[in-house]
Amino acid sequence: MRHWIATLLATAGIAMTANSWAWTDKPVKLIVPAPAGGSMDVVARLLAQQLSADIRQPVIVENKAGAGGAIAIQALLQAQADGQTLMVTANNVLVEIPHVIKTPYDPLKDVKPVATFARSGLALVSAPMPGVDDLKGLLGLLKSRQGKASFASYSAGTSSHYAGLILNQKTGLDLQHVPFPGSSPALTQVMGGQIEMMFDGIATSLPFIKAGKLKVYGFTGKRRSPYLPDVPTLTELGYPDIQFMGWLGVIASSALPNDLSIKINAAVRKVASTAAFKERLQAIGLEPDINFSSAQLSEELKEVSGRNAAVVKQFNVKLN
Repeated sequence: MRHWIATLLATAGIAMTANSWAWTDKPVKLIVPAPAGGSMDVVARLLAQQLSADIRQPVIVENKAGAGGAIAIQALLQAQADGQTLMVTANNVLVEIPHVIKTPYDPLKDVKPVATFARSGLALVSAPMPGVDDLKGLLGLLKSRQGKASFASYSAGTSSHYAGLILNQKTGLDLQHVPFPGSSPALTQVMGGQIEMMFDGIATSLPFIKAGKLKVYGFTGKRRSPYLPDVPTLTELGYPDIQFMGWLGVIASSALPNDLSIKINAAVRKVASTAAFKERLQAIGLEPDINFSSAQLSEELKEVSGRNAAVVKQFNVKLN
């Protein structure tokens, strides 16, 4: 009898431990505002796989690309705010795109961040050029081509665009902005020398930097990137206004109850703390980062969105 009771208690303990991260007894949907196969989709599917094992429920990834993330967010908001439908995204869909594309929702009131798992900054890059070894050399070259040089971005109204505008102003340059529909086509032109420079995400630039196809001059984070420890920040180089770091994480409808938000935050943090998940993030140039609550992330969104709104107003940023 005692043996049976001990076995029963031990089994119950295992069950409690296994389900301690669960907030639901139903399947969960993770919406991704990007096509299948991209970095965000790959990370979302890795998150879904481990999350499913932890909560013992299917976690289904649904890709809804287009309209700068608006299609995905509308799908999120149309679902019940019960934790069954969440979204994996970069924060630019909340703090950058809505300043240049009118959305049918308020990104700071209708949506709330639940948890982060990674952060990433921008690298200032160009094609390797003889005699151009640092930012001072790059600026000298650009000034020698005053009125004829240009900078690329992976879309107007993004941090890639904002950083270029600020550098343009602070250095007295007259660079023409050339927007592209994403990093890949922009980097092709930069590496080919048709466009002089670009602020690009570490995740997309790093393989080309390592291959010697891009030269990097600065990083937009508060501290140096662990992937480019010898590269100074733009703040170190005298441009503290050029500080852009974005996060990747999970968001939900603002109507999601706080107790569910806390449980989901804990579940995502557990997955993001595993060695396999961290290794996958690091393999694509993302910095693992889980140390923020939903409330802290909301405050950060307000601050960053306000900063970006000021940049848009100052430079009269509009989509071409």
